Amino acid sequence: MVNEHLIARSEPPRPGEPAPDFTLPDQDRKEWTLSRARINGDVVLCFYPMSFTSVCGTEMECLTREMSRWTAVGAQMVGISCDSFAVQRAWADQMGFKQPLLADMHRAVCRAYGLYWPDLNVAWRGTVVVGRDGLVRWSQKREIKSAMNLDEVLAAIG
Repeated sequence: MVNEHLIARSEPPRPGEPAPDFTLPDQDRKEWTLSRARINGDVVLCFYPMSFTSVCGTEMECLTREMSRWTAVGAQMVGISCDSFAVQRAWADQMGFKQPLLADMHRAVCRAYGLYWPDLNVAWRGTVVVGRDGLVRWSQKREIKSAMNLDEVLAAIG
């Protein structure tokens, strides 16, 4: 497995800590690797529990709608859930999402970021901003029904 080096943790990494590098398939079954994406600027990892659900849909819809705000500050947004790439593709097609949706089917990445919800065997809702240098700039674990505040995340970029 490509992510076998990852170590599970109980809480998200704090600012200044190294962000665990990983590779996951996106909705097009293409490999997406954090260390490669960081070359172009900050990366915002948006973990969510399940595709085709209301709060998750609202968050991902906001990311697509506000894409120009993210690119203006040199940041890339990606969604990450434990759903398969096929589910991610169907959801992206139905909703018109433009950002990569990554499939953490083995749960290694959400565990490595302290965002695993064992009760439902899915990712918890959380956001991690990773700088170009590979260090965490900002992280947040939220209640399942609480969508991210885009202005808070934007303030952490740079």
